[in-house]
Amino acid sequence: MSTRRALQLVLALIAVLVLVYPLLTSGSPVYSRLGALVLLAAIGASAWNIVGGYAGQVSVGHAVFFGFGAYSAVVVYTHLEWPPIAGAPIGMALSVLLAAVIGVPTLRLSGHYFSMATIAVAELVRVLSSTSEFLGGAQGLSGPPVPRGALDLSFISATPYYYIFLIVLAGLLGLTWWIERGRMGFYLRAIKDSERAARSLGVSAGNYKLQAYMLSAAFTSLAGSLYLTMFGFVDPESGFGILISVKMVVMAALGGAGQLLGPLIGAAILVPLEELSNSLLGGKGAGLTFVVYGAIIVIIARFLPSGLLSLVERRPTAPNSAAPKSTGKPVSGHAD
Repeated sequence: MSTRRALQLVLALIAVLVLVYPLLTSGSPVYSRLGALVLLAAIGASAWNIVGGYAGQVSVGHAVFFGFGAYSAVVVYTHLEWPPIAGAPIGMALSVLLAAVIGVPTLRLSGHYFSMATIAVAELVRVLSSTSEFLGGAQGLSGPPVPRGALDLSFISATPYYYIFLIVLAGLLGLTWWIERGRMGFYLRAIKDSERAARSLGVSAGNYKLQAYMLSAAFTSLAGSLYLTMFGFVDPESGFGILISVKMVVMAALGGAGQLLGPLIGAAILVPLEELSNSLLGGKGAGLTFVVYGAIIVIIARFLPSGLLSLVERRPTAPNSAAPKSTGKPVSGHAD
């Protein structure tokens, strides 16, 4: 069996396992909830991957879009008594608008300067949200305490959330796959490799980076709205906290930034690890999370800069297979 055929078989088995996972864990609410959390985290990381992985623009301020989605969902319930999910399109529209406003000046920056600019914007919004009475201040806002109807998406079991998140993730991965194989994906990879070279070939780098940033912001906002429907509460820290952005970056980088399934692989590893540390250490686990993420970043930068999926793509090569065989004759064309 060829390597490609074996890989396709493994992926098919994984897909079947993902579909039947809630049935396998129906007797354990903890594991059912864990599966939903993995998919939710994968949505956020896959959204970040569009701009951070494919375009190479490392945003560490994506929490601002996540928070926009979460707060939009809870605000329409608190002030308008609408179903929280009705706020998702509003949050996505606001996130796209904000991405356009801050993307035009910040995407002109490169490297860590762009990352620092995105952190500054996210922290500014977090501080402002903590002083806003409309957004509940530092105490935050809560969603429906009991379901009023099906559109509230308020379930006791985590299984409905699992399949909702799975459908959204599948749609996002399908869109990413389509972009990856189209002109935009080609241009984004060229910009990531060398923006100067891409510009010299006529690629409008600024426009494509901005488009990727806005698309990434929209789906990150959707992840925030889905988070609110499941947890029913958001405050400045859980909506705009920097750890949210760090998680997206680390998950994508661990699995393989710029690769379709990289964020999903990273989420499948880090979310159970985080839940385990929280369950074992309680409130003290939050501090350990920063330590673990920092260690993972160092390990990735040192040993796996292309992520875990790069190990699958590597092919062993025969030693000296490309080297010309020695004939024992002199290299020069002249006789001795």
